[in-house]
Amino acid sequence: MRHISMTPFGRQPVTAGLLATHALAERPAPQTALDKWALLRDLTTARAAFGVSDRDLGVLSALLSFHPRKDLSDDGGLIVFPSNASLSDRAHGMAESTLRRHLAALVRAGLILRRDSPNGKRYARRGPSGLQRAFGFDLRPLLMRGAEIAEAATEARQRELELRLSRETVVLHLRDTAKLIAWGRNEVQANWDELSDLLALMQRHLRRKLQADELSVLAQKARTLLARAKDLVAVETPEMIANDGQNERHQQNSKPDSSESESCQDNQKAAAPALPLSVVLKATPEICDFAPEEIRNWTDLVRAADFIRPMLGITLEAWHQAASVMGRETAAVVLACILQRARAISNPGGYLRALTGKAAEGGFSAGPMVMALIRAEGRPS
Repeated sequence: MRHISMTPFGRQPVTAGLLATHALAERPAPQTALDKWALLRDLTTARAAFGVSDRDLGVLSALLSFHPRKDLSDDGGLIVFPSNASLSDRAHGMAESTLRRHLAALVRAGLILRRDSPNGKRYARRGPSGLQRAFGFDLRPLLMRGAEIAEAATEARQRELELRLSRETVVLHLRDTAKLIAWGRNEVQANWDELSDLLALMQRHLRRKLQADELSVLAQKARTLLARAKDLVAVETPEMIANDGQNERHQQNSKPDSSESESCQDNQKAAAPALPLSVVLKATPEICDFAPEEIRNWTDLVRAADFIRPMLGITLEAWHQAASVMGRETAAVVLACILQRARAISNPGGYLRALTGKAAEGGFSAGPMVMALIRAEGRPS
């Protein structure tokens, strides 16, 4: 079907970008067909490269739903012509003024084209041979740019993987350093306080969303700090290893002290939170970035919470008190929620103590915190 309109209706001007998109849309398609939903997934991954937001893509998804086929192809009509009311319904009730703004952003990005009728209305004319002319939004630029979008998505995924690997490396270096410091305080005379202060500073930096170059600098600092800790720790001799084995056997054969006994009792009394772990992780995805491996169970979540505690400025005493009152798993859920809202909480340690006090009086549950985060982020539960 040949298009006869290329200028927008009303006061909207012609731009160089608009003319370039029209020229692109008139060329022969490099691909015969393209899965529209796979293309949308790629575009979502690479949205920064095309200058569009997730809300823009929500409107594009609604537009694509009006195309009757799964594939975009030249042998089918690629113009959709929903009314604003219909488009608003499929965009979850988005206001028309907001719709117009996001549609304009998609046009500026060269992802769709307007094919405006003489009066600006969207409609189709049919004849004996079928659809003869349509006015609305042309999806052909998506078909034409399919390869470009796929390539940009591949690059974005690679950058995201590199970012996650860099963050993972920093987390592992800081964890190793923390454990070496804890061991070295009892075994080696050295200035462990200086290393501990530097470690706490890096852990606080890691709370933020860092770009690749910032993560690279932090990774180098973490490697240097770990190297310093290793230098201060004496290499274990066979005698030290033997002593460790003897100590371990002695501890196994000895009656545990009262604090260990109380800890075990606390763990036995503490029940896992009523919420499924999968719901907690949907509400608090930030904590997954601090776990060296995927969080698969409550024990993994507790370990990750124990690691992020100093980054949030929460003392060991406050963490132990919360775990004793709430149970370790529930306390870990609370820390994950605090991390997720770190920018809005000026004193995480004081906040945790306040919640612990409420829990001691029976007036606190972690469930509402988790569900509030899911609602705030618009994540389905």
